Amino acid sequence: MKNDIFEDLFVLELANNHMGNIEKGKKIITDFSRIVRFNNIKAAIKLQFRDVDNFIHKDFKERQDIRYIKKTMMTKMTEEQYGILTDAVRHAGCITMSTPFDEKSVDICVNLGIQIIKIASSDINDWMLIEKIAKTRKPVIVSTGGSSLKDIDDIVTFFDNRNIPLAINHCIAKYPSLKCELELNQIDFLKNRYPNHVIGFSTHEYNKDIEIPMYMAYAKGARTFERHIDVDYPDMSVSEYCSKPEDLDRWIKAYYKAKEICGAPASYRRISDKKETEYLDALVRGVYAKQDFKAGDILYDENVYLSIPLQKGQISCRELMRGEVLLRDIKKDAPIMIDDIDSPYALDENLKKHIYNRGLDI
Repeated sequence: MKNDIFEDLFVLELANNHMGNIEKGKKIITDFSRIVRFNNIKAAIKLQFRDVDNFIHKDFKERQDIRYIKKTMMTKMTEEQYGILTDAVRHAGCITMSTPFDEKSVDICVNLGIQIIKIASSDINDWMLIEKIAKTRKPVIVSTGGSSLKDIDDIVTFFDNRNIPLAINHCIAKYPSLKCELELNQIDFLKNRYPNHVIGFSTHEYNKDIEIPMYMAYAKGARTFERHIDVDYPDMSVSEYCSKPEDLDRWIKAYYKAKEICGAPASYRRISDKKETEYLDALVRGVYAKQDFKAGDILYDENVYLSIPLQKGQISCRELMRGEVLLRDIKKDAPIMIDDIDSPYALDENLKKHIYNRGLDI
């Protein structure tokens, strides 16, 4: 399955923060796409699609005392308006992405050419919706907040059987989340249980706390990252779990710092740099003569000793082999050089070059 689209992907959740206002929505997209370009990251700006007329039962649409219903009604948009924001995301150079909360909204995703579909934590076992999403054959990210192990196993199996790319986000569905509630060890759990899937971190902690969780999530192997985004706008407040552009900039810089600290991927052994190898070479013991030698003498443990410093061209404890024959006379306490011995090492020009480039120049 093609999972490359999920690797090191930042999902910027616009959600309902447009508050039904196209101009505010476009401002969010513009302001955050600048941060994306400045930091040279791969990012999706994610909208939420709802067929509000059918999503909320007709008898409850006027219930202002139910917060979720009130906000959904306030932020209602038409497919044309969703299209305007989707085009803005595309023109800003970001990946288009949406969380559809109903079947008609999945059709809107198809109509608007949305590239990635998100399944919210609340919908992880809404099988009518999931089956509709699968028919699009689009890559999917699912959040796992509040879900059971069976919920996750079932949805992973479902998408695996259909060969549809799926990323799995660790998520705590608390808005905002405290640091003590983040449960970052679940990233390890998800990586171990679903090794063929990209594991992500969908997070809602306070903005003042965003750097350390990013360091830890990246170190644990999360490779897609999601946060809610918003901007200051007249008469509209920004929620505590939503990042402003300057907050996102800090978050991305924490990602780069984590990447720098963690270094090479865990899938292969890192390559040591020159500074490190030179430091260690200075601590490697060189081979010295314990006695006077004549050409033709043979080296054994008993007639040599190992000491620092290692000198340029000298064989070290790494190359010393019992039974090597000397090609020339050597005085007691003198270093034994690579050209002094009849050894396979002496015939390898690349190895000889390395031995002459390391150690002290005396």
